[in-house]
Amino acid sequence: MTSISINNLTVEFSAKTLLDNISYIINRKDKIALVGKNGAGKSTMLKIIAGLQKPTSGTVATPSGTTIGYLPQQMTTSDTATVIEEVRKAFSHVDEMRRHLDNLNEQLATRTDYESAEYSALIEDVANLTDRLAIEQTENFEAEMEKTLMGLGFLRSDFNRPTSEFSGGWRMRIELAKILLTRPDVLLLDEPTNHLDIESIQWLENFLITKADAVVLVSHDRAFIDNVTNRTIEISLGKIYDYSVNYSRYVALRAERLEQQRRAYLNQQKQIQETEDFIERFRYKATKSVQVQSRIKQLEKIERIEIDEVDTSHLNLRFPPAPRSGDYPLILENVGKAYGDHQVFDHATFTVKRGEKVAFVGKNGEGKSTLVKCIMGEIPFTGDLKVGHNVKIGYFAQNQAQLLDGELTVFDTIDRVAVGDIRTKIRDILGAFMFGGEASDKKVKVLSGGEKTRLAMIKLLLEPVNLLILDEPTNHLDMKTKDILKQAIKDFNGTVIVVSHDREFLDGLVEKVYEFGGGEVRECLGGIYEFLEKKKLASLAELERNTVRPVAPQTDKAKTKVTPAAEPQSEESPRRRSYAEQKEYEKMLRKLRKSVEEAENEVSRIEQAIAEAEALMNTENPPTDIYERHGKLNKQLENAISVWELAGIELEEYQNRK
Repeated sequence: MTSISINNLTVEFSAKTLLDNISYIINRKDKIALVGKNGAGKSTMLKIIAGLQKPTSGTVATPSGTTIGYLPQQMTTSDTATVIEEVRKAFSHVDEMRRHLDNLNEQLATRTDYESAEYSALIEDVANLTDRLAIEQTENFEAEMEKTLMGLGFLRSDFNRPTSEFSGGWRMRIELAKILLTRPDVLLLDEPTNHLDIESIQWLENFLITKADAVVLVSHDRAFIDNVTNRTIEISLGKIYDYSVNYSRYVALRAERLEQQRRAYLNQQKQIQETEDFIERFRYKATKSVQVQSRIKQLEKIERIEIDEVDTSHLNLRFPPAPRSGDYPLILENVGKAYGDHQVFDHATFTVKRGEKVAFVGKNGEGKSTLVKCIMGEIPFTGDLKVGHNVKIGYFAQNQAQLLDGELTVFDTIDRVAVGDIRTKIRDILGAFMFGGEASDKKVKVLSGGEKTRLAMIKLLLEPVNLLILDEPTNHLDMKTKDILKQAIKDFNGTVIVVSHDREFLDGLVEKVYEFGGGEVRECLGGIYEFLEKKKLASLAELERNTVRPVAPQTDKAKTKVTPAAEPQSEESPRRRSYAEQKEYEKMLRKLRKSVEEAENEVSRIEQAIAEAEALMNTENPPTDIYERHGKLNKQLENAISVWELAGIELEEYQNRK
């Protein structure tokens, strides 16, 4: 692929300019994060590049033969095929190439103008197409489809199920698999992680980094775009700002740019004010008329500096103090849930203490939301589940949006639940959650699904509760709003359970992770990245070894007994490795040894820090926070030792492979 060129692009809606004379180039191997606040024009930009929408003016120059794969946020999918049949359509171009080659060969057989330029061109076309087809046919399509589907969370037992048995989120995964398998020159992905779990997101990250060519990505998942992208294009007030760095570095550079912009704006405002004062003071003095006219013309020529957007990051939401509950808001002993013959999970035994903030993670269908429904008393279960004394639960799920009063305005909806000082900040809060200006006066019934979800989130977080249960709370929030929500939850003095696949949102928010998988619920002390380190989910090989899981039933047909799939190449009989396999083996061995070494160094570092803290504790005037620091360090040491042990076990297992 040569570059795609966006030239002088302008888009107007209802006399409002969304994109204003924008130009940039998408190069091969560019991994671009397209960022900007909601409504800035990110999705519109993707649709225009994909050729699905026309700009008001300007052009998109796409070289002949360039293939583009586009995944929108929402799409309609067919329900007439099985999963594997639907995904196999990704290779329909190979059948088309075969038909085209047959047609060309028929022309060669019937033509006799052997000396003509047309005949020579026909021979060249046949040769080129034959070469392309040979390259395509060297790939194992079935293996590629299996690897991609399993990477996105499907099981082999899912492959022959009708697509109609799957939810909209799973059908989006099928469409994503089809797009990835076509290996387009340019991938345009609009919020691809909204329907993925942590494991699938990490698989997609690896795919985009190692196998994709050019990528233009819209996502509110900060960790995802930070890991994938090497260039960031911000859309703000119709203009673009192009940074040749990943998202984290862009944030720092953008802060510098905004500060420069703010200073330039203030200087210009001062200049304008001084000019206007001069005009007003000498407007009626004949001796100053020339100077006054000169200043008026000067004022008219000034190109006014605009501040990109109102920064709400300083907004500090403080929700009502949580009424005190018992010491243990939640106690589970041998809790289980089955649908017919399918056991979603069993023997779940754990205790959530007052003030703890924990995460439920795992692949979709493993029982995270099911356990939440058990806690809420919405479905029956086995075992013993106790909700503690004086526990008041605030529950956020996707259907919360449907419970809002459609006849109230956005402002009134929040005004009815806000208490105390927070009532004076309702407009600020609504603005932070993208309901600024006239949007706060809209009636709830005219809001989109995403807007209703955000409103339900605000409503919940203003109610006086002491146990918050949040099921995927960040799906419809932009990054700045997620930061505000995250800080508010961190400051919340009650207990929190978060079901989420957003690693960056969970990082620094939760101190304990419960992993759902294989019919079990396992506790992992520490934050989300400590959990991921222990699981080694960043390793593609580790991910593929962990793909077997029970299928959540949706219809009677879906009740499938899951058994480990047979892998013909993984038989126990020893065989000599090929050169490529030996090279890959040694590469993984080096990586695992490095992990053990790094984990051991981390244990040593923390032990040294503990020794230093204990030395301070034995002084006459120890620092006031030393005991708290000592406790945290011991907790970190426990987690670090677990990581070290797991890394050692994984290295030993890998070395013992035949």
